[in-house]
Amino acid sequence: MRAEFIETVTGETDAGAVAALPVPDHYRAAVLLEDEQTMFEGVSMPDRKPADAVHIQEVPTPEPGPGEALIAVMASAVNYNTVWSAMFAPVPTFAFLRRYAKTGGLAARHYQPYHVIGSDLAGVVLRTGPGVRRWKAGDRVVAHCLSVELEHPDGHDDSMLDPEQRIWGFETNYGGLAELALVKANQLMPKAEHLTWEEAASPGLVNSTAYRQLVSHHGAAMKQGDNILIWGAAGGLGSFAVQYALGGGANPICVVSNARKAEVCRRMGAEAVIDRDAEDYRFWTDEHTQNPREWRRFGERIRELTGGEDVDIVFEHPGRETFGASVYVARRGGTVVTCASTSGFLHQFDNRYLWMNVKRILGSHFANYREAWQANRLIQQGRIHPTLSTTYRLEDTGQAIDDLHHNRHQGKVGVLCLAPAENGGVTDPEMRERHLPAIERFRS
Repeated sequence: MRAEFIETVTGETDAGAVAALPVPDHYRAAVLLEDEQTMFEGVSMPDRKPADAVHIQEVPTPEPGPGEALIAVMASAVNYNTVWSAMFAPVPTFAFLRRYAKTGGLAARHYQPYHVIGSDLAGVVLRTGPGVRRWKAGDRVVAHCLSVELEHPDGHDDSMLDPEQRIWGFETNYGGLAELALVKANQLMPKAEHLTWEEAASPGLVNSTAYRQLVSHHGAAMKQGDNILIWGAAGGLGSFAVQYALGGGANPICVVSNARKAEVCRRMGAEAVIDRDAEDYRFWTDEHTQNPREWRRFGERIRELTGGEDVDIVFEHPGRETFGASVYVARRGGTVVTCASTSGFLHQFDNRYLWMNVKRILGSHFANYREAWQANRLIQQGRIHPTLSTTYRLEDTGQAIDDLHHNRHQGKVGVLCLAPAENGGVTDPEMRERHLPAIERFRS
């Protein structure tokens, strides 16, 4: 895009200057191509190379319809749904786009031979469609990834129950890994003034997900004193769960995969940390057989760290690899709350430990607008901090996704889109200075 366009949307200009900018008819984006969706057929999941499926190319700019906004994207981030998208697994995302398009109206334009991916952004409102009153051109915003229609009554108690609920940039088109993005206006939230563009873009999906999963009454409803087992505690999702546990007076037991990640958890303030590789936990003896002896050894280690207590809540997201152990180690009457399955979707566990000990398994998927707003408010207040470790350019999105796929990352991996360099977008340097050690503790 032209330098003057970038300078206007990133600078300290008024709304009129942004509103007067001509909207480009095309923009650069990280896309998947429909005619490549079978490229990994016959290749095992660990051996797939998601970077091979990601292309940076120009796509036509969509016009914001009623209740929508077009955003100039300064920065974005990658999540595990970005990895799944680029591996065309468990199904190619074009199936989602096709299904959405069949609902008609403005949804029809989401089915294209390309899919602009990405479920995080920080940027500037460029245009709004009819009926949008809360937001205007020039507003600095972040976006959460819940897309809902709310035409069905089920969505009006908790919008996550809307039958037409989708994840933007995964089950819809025009996502955040791009120079422009199309969102519904009720996805927008204020950008934290003390954060850079890339820092502000990184919490969206994982912060809101962890908030609902642990804090909300729709999730585990964590309380003071709870012992909480957090898998992948130095990763994008787990790093926010640790912060919510500590901030809410609970006791996180952090499970990580190496000493470097263990140290990051200690820098966040966690005292109980399990390095699963160093302690060599093997929950499966082979591809088909779990090892209950390892569950028991793991439970004994947890009790060593908690003074003899089992965990009240298990913060689950690895899925198949860990789920049997999670059900086993939860206390009598405890809760396993799960939001993902990064190691596999088909879970196995010994049901005796669930039913005879009155435990429960609770599904949790992203967050509704209220929960996402509350989670973002804590970011704005400096009570919860981004966990950004590395930032790539848009043209290197494939490498960023590959880092997640191979677990080479810690915290979140960011992507600069229109932002010309890192460290831009801060409008409250005094607040930033007060929180800088916490903001930067995940930096490589």
